[in-house]
Amino acid sequence: MLLLFAKGLALGLAIAAPVGPIGLLCIRRTLTGGPALGFATGLGAATADAAYGAVAGFGLAAVTDAMLAGRGWLAAAGGLVLLWLGWRTATAAPAARAADGGRAGSLVVAWGTTTLLTLTNPATILSFAAAFAALGLGQWAGDRVAALVLVLGVFLGSAAWWLGLSLAVARLRSRVGPASIAWINRLGGGALVLFGLLALYAAL
Repeated sequence: MLLLFAKGLALGLAIAAPVGPIGLLCIRRTLTGGPALGFATGLGAATADAAYGAVAGFGLAAVTDAMLAGRGWLAAAGGLVLLWLGWRTATAAPAARAADGGRAGSLVVAWGTTTLLTLTNPATILSFAAAFAALGLGQWAGDRVAALVLVLGVFLGSAAWWLGLSLAVARLRSRVGPASIAWINRLGGGALVLFGLLALYAAL
C-alpha cells in the first residue's frame, strides 16, 4: 500500500505540474491576493484531480462514458468560464484585488471556481486511465481500499505542487508593485482568454 500511495503522489504531481490556465490563475492570485488565495486556487484543481482519479480508480465506467459523451458541452462551458475569468483578470484594479485575498469567502470562491473549471476538462480522465495502465495499477482494480489510498495520494501530490508553487511565487510578491500587477493582470487575462477560445474551438 505504501508503494501504491507513492505512485498516487507521483501521479498527482505529474498531472498538476504542466503550466496551463490553472497555473496562471494560481500565480496571478498569489501575486495579487497572497499565498492563501493562490493555494486555494490550486486546491480546487487538486480536488478535481482526486475526483477524476476516483472515477478511474474505482472503475466507474458509466461515469467515464457519460463525461466523454458530453465532453463537447463541458469544454464549451469551461471555455466560457475562462473567457469570463480572463476578462475579469484583465480589467481588475490592482489595489482592490490585492486587498481581498485573505477573506474566507474569497478562498472558497477561488477553490470552487477552480474545481468547476478543472472538472470541465473530461479529457483529464483519459490521462488518469493512461497513467494507471503505465504504472501497472490495473492489478488493484476492484479493491476499494487500494483505490482510496491511490486517490489520497493523487490529491496530496497535486496539493503539494500547488502549495509549493504558491509559496514560491509569494516570495516575489513584495517586489511587485501596482504597475507590475496591472501588467500581470492584462497579460494573464489575455492568456486566459486565449485558453478559453481554444477550449471553445475544441468544443466545435
